Amino acid sequence: MYQRLLEHLTTAVLLLDGELRVRWMNPAAEALLAVSFSRVQGISLDTLLGGDESIDDVLAKARDAFHPYTQREARITPLNSEPLTVDYTVTPLSADELLLEVEPRDRLMQISREEALTTRQETIKVLARGLAHEVKNPLGGIRGAAQLLERDLDDPALREFTHIIVEEVDRLRDLVDSMLGPNRIVKHEPVNIHKVLERVRALLIAEHPHVEIRRDYDPSLPDLSGDESQMIQALLNVARNAVQAMSDAGTPSPELTLRTRARRQFTLGAERHRLVSEVGVIDNGPGIPETLRETLFYPMVSGRAEGSGLGLSIAQSILHQHQGLIECDSRPGHTEFRLLIPLVINCTGEAS
Repeated sequence: MYQRLLEHLTTAVLLLDGELRVRWMNPAAEALLAVSFSRVQGISLDTLLGGDESIDDVLAKARDAFHPYTQREARITPLNSEPLTVDYTVTPLSADELLLEVEPRDRLMQISREEALTTRQETIKVLARGLAHEVKNPLGGIRGAAQLLERDLDDPALREFTHIIVEEVDRLRDLVDSMLGPNRIVKHEPVNIHKVLERVRALLIAEHPHVEIRRDYDPSLPDLSGDESQMIQALLNVARNAVQAMSDAGTPSPELTLRTRARRQFTLGAERHRLVSEVGVIDNGPGIPETLRETLFYPMVSGRAEGSGLGLSIAQSILHQHQGLIECDSRPGHTEFRLLIPLVINCTGEAS
């Protein structure tokens, strides 16, 4: 009965002998470590976790002291699998038996990051709208006053100055509107994401013929529900940002990869979705400076002297209107933006 209970737990459980060899593991552990028990039975934990000595030290200490130990946010690399961040607890059962419980943390940490990012974006949006209101009111007064002044001026040279005032006011108004992102209602229509990517690719090739643009598409990806023109704008902003970063850094043999994948049972924020479209924009440029990573999607924040700092902010706003978000991982030689969009959106605009 106890074995049946362990087999139905969602927590990964392994039973180890005194030499830290795998004696038994439940299905949750098989799923987490991406191995079958029959394949790893009898092998050392060190081999199973790719030579991670730190966990071996903790287990040996628990065995020798006959005392349970817990480790938070440890990094492990399962055999032939991707690295994982986990919490684990080791409990000695006898002199030659240890119980190891492993809880994955990557997904929870990602959810926390996404929730924090969404909260920051909403805060920025509220602040930007308040600032826009306060700025646009006096701009309207300045513009009206300049137009009235122009009527009373007979000298064409002086009228030229009022034209400049009106044009600069209009430019500032457009800049404020850009800070607020898209202000029209999203049309929810079937959108082929690969058609969108091909449009973006064609525009980039015309603008930057020296950049090699690779395709890595999943042809089985179904249409998503959204606004095609806004999706083109979001992807173009992200891709242009990547190409400009490579150009500014003088990256030799600059490459940009456009990739699509499907994610199943994926959580965005606090909501779990059956199917999510992942669009990757990957470049081999210099990477994003550490000082910019936390504020990357803030309006008016840019790593380029001539940049407006609005491209990524607008792209993130568009993704939020589609119930999605943008994630970013960066290191020198590899920067990846992932646009995550739920593939099923009902008629009210809520992801399901």
